[in-house]
Amino acid sequence: MQPRFLSLLYPTVSLLSGLTVSVQVYSETEAEPNSTLPVVEVSASADASADGLSSPYAGGQVAEGGKIGILGTQSNMDSPFSVTSYTNEYIKDKQADNIGDVLKTDPSVRVARGFGNFQQVYIVRGLPIYSDDIGYNGLYGLLPRQYLATEFVERVEVLRGANAFLNGAAPGGSGLGGAVNIVPKRAGNEDLTQVSLGVEYGTQAYLSTDLSRRSDDGRFGVRVNASQHDGDTAVDGESAELGMAAIGADYRGESLRVSADFGYQNHKLKRSQPSINIGTGLPIPVTPVASNSIAQPWNYSNEKDVFGTLRAEYDFNDHLTAWVAAGIRDGDESGFFSNPTTINTNGDSTATGFQNVREDAIQTGETGLRVKFKTGSVDHRATLSANVYSSESKNAYGFSAFSSIIGNIYNPFPSATPDTTFFTGGDMSNPLLTAKTKTASIAIADEMAFMQERLLLTVGARNQTIEDYAFNYDTGAETDRYDESKTTPIAGVVYKINPKVSAYLNYIEGLVKGEEAPDTTSSGAPVGNAGAILEPYSTEQIELGLKFDSGNIGGAVSLFESRKPISGLDANNVFVELDNQVNRGLEISFYGEAQPGLRVLGGASFLDADVDGKKAIGAPNTQANLGLEWDINAVYGLTLEGDLSFTSAQYADDANTQKVPDWSTLGLGARYVMDLWDDQLLTLRGRLENVTDENYWASAGGFPGAGYLTIGAPRSLSISATIDF
Repeated sequence: MQPRFLSLLYPTVSLLSGLTVSVQVYSETEAEPNSTLPVVEVSASADASADGLSSPYAGGQVAEGGKIGILGTQSNMDSPFSVTSYTNEYIKDKQADNIGDVLKTDPSVRVARGFGNFQQVYIVRGLPIYSDDIGYNGLYGLLPRQYLATEFVERVEVLRGANAFLNGAAPGGSGLGGAVNIVPKRAGNEDLTQVSLGVEYGTQAYLSTDLSRRSDDGRFGVRVNASQHDGDTAVDGESAELGMAAIGADYRGESLRVSADFGYQNHKLKRSQPSINIGTGLPIPVTPVASNSIAQPWNYSNEKDVFGTLRAEYDFNDHLTAWVAAGIRDGDESGFFSNPTTINTNGDSTATGFQNVREDAIQTGETGLRVKFKTGSVDHRATLSANVYSSESKNAYGFSAFSSIIGNIYNPFPSATPDTTFFTGGDMSNPLLTAKTKTASIAIADEMAFMQERLLLTVGARNQTIEDYAFNYDTGAETDRYDESKTTPIAGVVYKINPKVSAYLNYIEGLVKGEEAPDTTSSGAPVGNAGAILEPYSTEQIELGLKFDSGNIGGAVSLFESRKPISGLDANNVFVELDNQVNRGLEISFYGEAQPGLRVLGGASFLDADVDGKKAIGAPNTQANLGLEWDINAVYGLTLEGDLSFTSAQYADDANTQKVPDWSTLGLGARYVMDLWDDQLLTLRGRLENVTDENYWASAGGFPGAGYLTIGAPRSLSISATIDF
């Protein structure tokens, strides 16, 4: 393992060795019992925007605001939307490996799984965001499709609610309940040389480097990240390997700002826990022991991605700014899966072997103008923006004989590698183009400030065209297509009751392309109209709320209602539009530093997701999170932390006969910061997840009409050491 780690470390050190090296030195005040060691902070620009990053809020776990689509970076108190931006400091202190590890601490979000694979899906307000529909500096489709390592990330921004006007329609067909945007890392104003070494899940080791430099005049900057993870997980027989590298460069001039990013990720899984389907008419079974693998020895998933972006912004004068951005991604995936379906209450199961390959090519871009002007006493900030997106996907697959793999979810045993030529689509050695999506849109908005900026009004609209094409797996012939356009409006109001309290109201719509019928059901049976594309559809949302900011503690209370059509499989296994889902909810959030050295982060979400009098699949009524951090005055440099997560019962079927029990998990951790030599800092972190070793069903569903279950992660320990040279 050591040579693989060093192969990543040497290039990054060599790359920066030619730059001016300045060791970051921290001056320490005289040690007092209640003094705090200096925090390693990187003052970074989010992209080529003059807005940069929102400042961290008191406590440093979240920011004061975030990016609101084409409206740019806004403070929470000025925005008519619900946004939380998790900082890099919070991500590191939680030892979060991936985006799901960050988002699971948000009370409005739970992490589920994609259809038949290991793709992360983020359920926001009861509706999915597929991991390939998260934004990268505001651009869709550029990040790895199933899993993203946090070493790429400066901020994770969560916008709750519909957002078609703000971001455009998510090309993967999700995002109606919210949006996730990833802010890449940039070189800060101070040099950074940071190396981290850790062990997690017992035997999985990793080495990460994070290096940055700026030129003497501060105009040019480069930041390089590299990491390698390898080893077994906390599940017996399961292993994971991840290699990544990222370079972020930027130029900050007086009028011109330019940024560029390059990323590479190679992620491999072996014998990962499969999703489990529950047979028709059977009750939800007792959860298997989470540390026992149900997977077959031949199960695997490989994903490799290369992606890049370029963004520029130019100020013509103090009132007019233009920007342009572009990005590309090439992705390759392959996997061999077998998701069991229970056939009785004893845990006996059958499964179908499924093998697939996939190649993706993505190109996307946007441009825009922003102008500031006044009409009488009213200040205006008008935005005109246009974007385009194109994706081509090549796929091929093969199935074994349906339900031919016998097993038991409580007493798993290996089966021989199945022959997957029973039912095939395409040639896995040379997959053909099977799907193509093109989108184009133009948006206009006016943000107005009245009454000396106490009353803020935002209005706008986006016209979006979605083209979707489906092709035969074996011949490449076009089998289905549509070309539809729709305009989605927006109206948002903020009234500042006083400097500490804002009231807000918004009306906004969501828009997604029509969903594509899957090839099979979650249990492996063929779908009657496999590959068919449904027409695009929109949703409507209205939301009102209060936000508060005392300077040390902030938060929000909001009420919302949204409506959307739902698609799924009918009684004949045909993928169709079935009904309408109405989501009504109440959200409460809070964050900050309650007193010096005591940080809080949490909230609760109460949701009623109704489908014709029944509860929607995978939409719990109640979700709550509470996180605390406490600096121990008696032990200089020591911080204790913990978080509690609760999710109420949810249903795994449309008829609401299969009820998944509620669950709670507890995580505890500690970190210790100390001086090594010459004021160089060593940060030791340790964290125990699922302290009580609960066995629980973490989610139900994640794809329309499917109620497959995923097993929550077992108890696991992570420890790491980070040195700032």
